[in-house]
Amino acid sequence: MKTRMMSLAVMFTLLLALSPASPAQGRHPEIRAAIHALENAKRHLQDAAHDFGGHKAEAMRATDEAIQQLQICMQYDR
Repeated sequence: MKTRMMSLAVMFTLLLALSPASPAQGRHPEIRAAIHALENAKRHLQDAAHDFGGHKAEAMRATDEAIQQLQICMQYDR
């Protein structure tokens, strides 16, 4: 059941990230959507009851790094 819920959440996030941008989203809506999706994925990792075969901590670290890099990218486009 948890796997199915996680799969549905990932699919919804991907659909959101790949959907056409509305003018209200501003510049680089795909990057903003990716940041949101990564933050959501991190929350799911944090709330997970297991460590995904020992990969949970590294996945969270990589997710934080990806979010940070995307935020830096957005700063250079002002």
